[in-house]
Parts: sequence; C-alpha cells; structure tokens
Amino acid sequence: MNLAKGYYGSRSKVYTIAKNTVEKGLQYAYRDRKTKKREFRALWIQRINAGARQHGISYSQLMGKLNASEIGLNRKVLADLAMNHPEAFQAVVDAVK
Repeated sequence: MNLAKGYYGSRSKVYTIAKNTVEKGLQYAYRDRKTKKREFRALWIQRINAGARQHGISYSQLMGKLNASEIGLNRKVLADLAMNHPEAFQAVVDAVK
C-alpha cells in the first residue's frame, strides 16, 4: 500500500486494485529503464548527424573516421559538443577530415 501512495481513487485505497496497479507500474519502470537508454542513444545520433552535416560530413563517415583516428569520444559527449559547443565540435570534425 505504501507504493500505491499518490495514486487516484481506489488505486490507492483498495488492496487488490492497488496491488495490481503497483505491479503494473513496476513492470513499466523495468521496461522503460531499458527504453530510455535506446531513446537517448537515438537522440545523440540525431544531434551528431545534424552537427556533422553542417560541416559537410555525414554521421557514418564521421564515426568511421573517429574510430580510425582513435579519438575516444562517445556519442553522449559528441552530441553535447554539437549542441552546446559548436566550435569544439568543428575542431573535432576538422581533426578527422
């Protein structure tokens, strides 16, 4: 019942309904912890692609050249650079061209 605190109506008052609601909520939480990782990776890829295309290179070419030149920046960092620090992202792109 403690986990059902804050639910609306009988979902927080009636044991059977609260139990079912809490179990379903925990299933969603488990599933969406994994979905969250997928969605963020897709977002980072979109941001890197948009930043790379402004400098005349595609995402796949950029990532291939980054791996070939052994620059160890992950997608999260690259996306942050592309969005918040475009001059630093341009330096990375110029380094791999």
